[in-house]
Amino acid sequence: MTNMISARAGALMNGEPNLSTTERSVYMLAGLGLAAAAAKPRPNPLLNILALAGGSYLAWRGYMGQCPVKAALMSSSESSRLAHHG
Repeated sequence: MTNMISARAGALMNGEPNLSTTERSVYMLAGLGLAAAAAKPRPNPLLNILALAGGSYLAWRGYMGQCPVKAALMSSSESSRLAHHG
């Protein structure tokens, strides 16, 4: 059971790209925009750090072409489709 979970987690993070060129562009633009918004001074510096971290993560995911959320959703929809067809 643990090996299956580890294998699935590894596949979600290190698998083949699962984003289209358009999706990758949107991820990168949104991530860079969010990271750029972190440069604006705010009363709470934690918001700047969160915006920078979140934006960097989105931009990196776009660059890599992998989205673990999309992979999990596609995996669960495939398994539910298989379960319904027997």
